[in-house]
Amino acid sequence: MDQFIGLDVSLKDTFISVREGGNRIWRGKCPSDPALIGETIRKRAPNVKRVVFETGPLSIWFYHAMKQDGLPAICIDARHAKAALDMAPNKTDANDADGLARLAEVGFYREVRVKTFDSMLIRTLVAARTQMLRTTTQMSNQIRGLMKTFGLVVPGGAGRVFEGHVRRLLASNAGLEKIILPVLEAWRGMRARAAELSRQLIASARASTQCQLLSSIPGVGAVTASSFVAAIEDPKNFPKSRAVGAWIGLTTRRYQSGEVDYDGHISRRGDNHLRGLLYEAAVVILTRATADSALRTWGLKLRKKIGFKRAAVAVARKLAVIMHAMLKTGELFDQSIAAKA
Repeated sequence: MDQFIGLDVSLKDTFISVREGGNRIWRGKCPSDPALIGETIRKRAPNVKRVVFETGPLSIWFYHAMKQDGLPAICIDARHAKAALDMAPNKTDANDADGLARLAEVGFYREVRVKTFDSMLIRTLVAARTQMLRTTTQMSNQIRGLMKTFGLVVPGGAGRVFEGHVRRLLASNAGLEKIILPVLEAWRGMRARAAELSRQLIASARASTQCQLLSSIPGVGAVTASSFVAAIEDPKNFPKSRAVGAWIGLTTRRYQSGEVDYDGHISRRGDNHLRGLLYEAAVVILTRATADSALRTWGLKLRKKIGFKRAAVAVARKLAVIMHAMLKTGELFDQSIAAKA
């Protein structure tokens, strides 16, 4: 008979539950290593049909390692699994593994698409660069705040201009100089490392035909294009371009119960960082784009009706649809028909 397995994965240990014919035949745990888990599965469930686990920090590693090992790995949405797992009277890792095994047996789950390691490399590069830029900004603001306490107000400026102002002001306060200069050196080092990652990202975008295609849209640069391509991967993953806006979380949530029926704010599901990048691109299109386009004209008309922020969200959603359509067709951005995509 076929066997079905549920894995409750944590950083240290993974609980395993094996079901067959509607009954649990074995339950245990082993270290969170796909190779060790594979050995346990082959020993306890030689006729395994499904191995189900939730999305999490280790899900990408587990999925690809198990697939390479020939196991029928299935990664399911943790939000959907939670509703079934909450039915258990006691919340334990072992009970969660039992619940996942039941879902695997009855087939009541929604499988999610697991990204490739190549896509995750781009996402990691973007995330690391973003974090370094934020840290650099925080450090410069910290330096300004510390110096302001002693009456040393650093004028506006960034980069070398900022560093020059700090060194000039510290020359009059030797005691404070000994404290601030190490922080300034750390700021310089962080800024240099962020610049290195930016160069890597730009080089990667220039080498990608898809990124070059998306960069033809005003307001879309290397970061937004790379993030979008890494998130979408294959345009065929979405049968309709309109589905991309909902997948990123840029469509409104709806609640209906009896006589109550209303639309709320956007769902904010999916990739938060990509959603933010699309919103920034939409703001650029509405405020700083020099070339007129059907998308910009549509957004400006919408701005007069519903306000700037809501219009920017609508343009961001439309932009996601357009970018997916461009990846499907391989055509450059057409300013005259963009709003009809």
